[in-house]
Amino acid sequence: MTRTRLRVGYRPHSDLATTLATTPARPWSDTARTATWQTGSMIAIVCPGQGSQTPGFLTPWLAEARFADSLAELSDAAGIDLTTHGTVSDADTIRDTAVAQPLIVAAGILTLTALLTAERRSRIGGIVGHSVGEFTAAVGAGVLSPADAMHAVAVRGQAMADASALTPTGMSAVLSTDRELVLARLAELDLAPANINGGGQIVAAGAIPALTTLKEAPPTGARVIPLQVAGAFHTRYMSSAVPVLADALTAVVARDPSLPLWTNSDGSLVNSGQRFSELLVAQVAAPVRWDLCMASLLTAGITGVIELAPAGALAGLIKRELPGIPVVAVKTPDEFAAAAALIDGDSG
Repeated sequence: MTRTRLRVGYRPHSDLATTLATTPARPWSDTARTATWQTGSMIAIVCPGQGSQTPGFLTPWLAEARFADSLAELSDAAGIDLTTHGTVSDADTIRDTAVAQPLIVAAGILTLTALLTAERRSRIGGIVGHSVGEFTAAVGAGVLSPADAMHAVAVRGQAMADASALTPTGMSAVLSTDRELVLARLAELDLAPANINGGGQIVAAGAIPALTTLKEAPPTGARVIPLQVAGAFHTRYMSSAVPVLADALTAVVARDPSLPLWTNSDGSLVNSGQRFSELLVAQVAAPVRWDLCMASLLTAGITGVIELAPAGALAGLIKRELPGIPVVAVKTPDEFAAAAALIDGDSG
């Protein structure tokens, strides 16, 4: 398997990089007012995390030369052959954390390249990512360049894979309407709530024996689904990866966001690029509070949501937690028309 080849200072000349480089940061309130004034709507972009990838999911994208060329640039920045992994690599190969993370972020960046033209960008009410999807969101908000994001994600993925190899750990989704009961059971088993996703879903993470016990004796009324991941992400088991990512981001220029940008740490808006970079580092070993992110979308008055490729998981959570808000899940370029219509205010 191809491993991460670190490379500093690479800058692809993609359309998105050009758009972001020429888009000045401005207050979120100005961005939000413009989006509402132009379309009467507030559209949020959400960026998926690890586990969203499936074998061959990038094949329909690479039928277009612009996406094939952009993916080659992103592969170069990450030091990984994302073209191969996105088209012909099998499920076990792309499940590897060191492959999955850059692959998912690259797919999101490809989607952003097509969606965020200069005109449509001004109509976006905000952006938020789930777990590694926060790097995609950082690119969309202009905090990180595509190349810097890909380099950092490659480092992150490898560091988290290395951390996972130290101790046998894993993750399981717990589906229940009783959050407090679930959290109490996790505490009993010394498991961590790594993702609190809303929609009745909490992802437990920790030692394999404890996860086995959770599966055999779940909280009353709960269903436990073991996840096919390599380790206990967003917990103390990832502590060795934190300084590695911090070092990779030290030399990166993080610009202040030019779109409203929410953080997984507590669902709040972040107006400093440097602060968001710090949160990206801390997030490796801290819980993902997607429930709070969705609550923030509702509070902000979001009227529609677009999930970037590889879409599906977040769209499902949002439909359950925020019923009535239209959601477009971009899985292939075929969904661009629906996404563009939502942004342009033509979805009705």
